[in-house]
Amino acid sequence: MKMQAEVIREGELEKRSDSLFQLWKKKLVVLTKDSLSLFPDGHKQAKGKELGFGSILKVDCVERTGKYIYFTIVTKDRKEIDFRCPDQSCWNASITMALIDFQNKRAIQDFKSRQEMEQAAGTQERRLARAKKASSPLLSSPHPQPGMPVAEYYCCRLYS
Repeated sequence: MKMQAEVIREGELEKRSDSLFQLWKKKLVVLTKDSLSLFPDGHKQAKGKELGFGSILKVDCVERTGKYIYFTIVTKDRKEIDFRCPDQSCWNASITMALIDFQNKRAIQDFKSRQEMEQAAGTQERRLARAKKASSPLLSSPHPQPGMPVAEYYCCRLYS
């Protein structure tokens, strides 16, 4: 079961339909730190569509008229979803800021994961090197091997 995310903003946006006439349809929109959810006819009870920020590439501000701001959400599969909002509502800015915050947190998580993996790999390499060194016949014995010149033995111990 999915936990309810903290709502950053809730309100109304208009989405351009994919139909032949490309009409603008009002949607109830819920913005959280992870996603943008769209509900038809302004009802949360209806089945909504969730655009997770993991699937969104960017928000483009296309045009600003006296009455509306037109903007496009571009998904990672290059699908474009057109919206408009009243000029003073700044929905495009709210969505953009939430998306940037999400992407920054994701980048930090990825960096930390890579760093932990590299550290774990380095620890494993050091363990392997110690095991290899301990199993080396020249270096495992504290005394020179029979027939080995003493100077060569101590030289090998110093530089390994």
